[in-house]
Amino acid sequence: MTPFGWTSIARLGLVQASLGAIVVLTTSTLNRVMVVELALPALLPGFLVALHYLVQMARPRMGHGSDVGGRRTPWILGGMAVLGVGGVVAALATVWMATHRPAGMALAVLGFALVGLGVSASGTSLLVMLAKRVPDARRGGAATLVWMMMIAGFAITAGLAGQWLDPYSPERLLQVTSAVSLLAFGVTVLALRGLEGDVTPAGQGLYRNEAKPDFRRALSEVWQEPVARRFTVFVFVSMLAYSAQDLILEPFAGTVFGYSPGASTQLSGVQHGGVLCGMLLVAMSGALAARVARLRWLGSLRGWTIGGCIASALALFGLVMAGVSGQGDTLKALVFGLGAANGAFSIGAIGSMMRLANEGQGSREGVRMGLWGAAQAIAFGLGGLVGTGASDLAHVLISSPGTAYAFVFALEALTFIAAALLAWRISAPPSTPVAASPSRTVGVAIGAPRG
Repeated sequence: MTPFGWTSIARLGLVQASLGAIVVLTTSTLNRVMVVELALPALLPGFLVALHYLVQMARPRMGHGSDVGGRRTPWILGGMAVLGVGGVVAALATVWMATHRPAGMALAVLGFALVGLGVSASGTSLLVMLAKRVPDARRGGAATLVWMMMIAGFAITAGLAGQWLDPYSPERLLQVTSAVSLLAFGVTVLALRGLEGDVTPAGQGLYRNEAKPDFRRALSEVWQEPVARRFTVFVFVSMLAYSAQDLILEPFAGTVFGYSPGASTQLSGVQHGGVLCGMLLVAMSGALAARVARLRWLGSLRGWTIGGCIASALALFGLVMAGVSGQGDTLKALVFGLGAANGAFSIGAIGSMMRLANEGQGSREGVRMGLWGAAQAIAFGLGGLVGTGASDLAHVLISSPGTAYAFVFALEALTFIAAALLAWRISAPPSTPVAASPSRTVGVAIGAPRG
């Protein structure tokens, strides 16, 4: 198989951006319409978003299917088709809720389940293709490029869809959702055309010299691999800490420091800016490691994973001190630092995931990637519930709001430390820098995971 260059990696980034475009409409735009325009309880969209994460427990099965067939392109295309249909069905269900609430809610369950299945099939196979075709030296840069393009998909879609939806009407919501889904699928088809090439002789699949194992056997074999099992636990713990902060950071700023809704939204933007800077830092360090032999340690994806988790914990401890003291002078700097640490650890973890998918018994890359994707999805689904639930409990038990939030941030910091310890136990990566050369990393963008 021919290794992917930056152009091929960017084409997969377009697919990831297309995936993000549909997901952001279902998890953000439809959420707002249900709560604001339809005056429904916030618990409903919360349940539907959690459902789309729960369905992603199917990721290992999807990965196994692509392992057996040997080709990833059909699974990516099929997943994007299901994702697009799910997005349109979810929008139709939201419109239907205005007149027939129970029927609309039932249809929304189907729509969000299809979104979860589509993300499982397309996202898992896309990561496997990256893992198998991107050389070691480019994995850090590849992860940053693909995930930054996904974030761009989030941002561009949210901005344009927001303009197209004003003034709001149910018909306009359906039109915008359908247009985005069709455009995303079209971009995916064009981006994947001829990209994978002929990866197996005569279409015989990866198991042409052995009996094709059933899914349970393949999953059991992967789970028996110590590195795969440890990395699964690490992904769950780190992503639980990563996602638990999302829903309480803005309320923390508003309750303790008196931030207005607009100011707290800007604070969230500061955090996301930090995430992008952290990712760029990993790519730039990889370029420097490739150029200067004595700085090759800067290219360690494992090191960035561990260091990013520790730095995230330190930033959260900073928020603990701010909450206890009630002094918000350093709040923006702490939030930016938290975002940068999150971004660095995310790219380190994704790059390590791409490397580790190829370790262990052969022909199981899809199962491994699916297992880790399922762990991430479950963690994201639980993270918001754990973070907000712990916050509510702390407010009941602790009279001071700042101290209550500080207690929750301290728990998240300890979780990040646990994740760093888990990452330390995973086998060390090869001494290969994360980027090939400075000239080949110019313009390589970086992005963060979410779903």
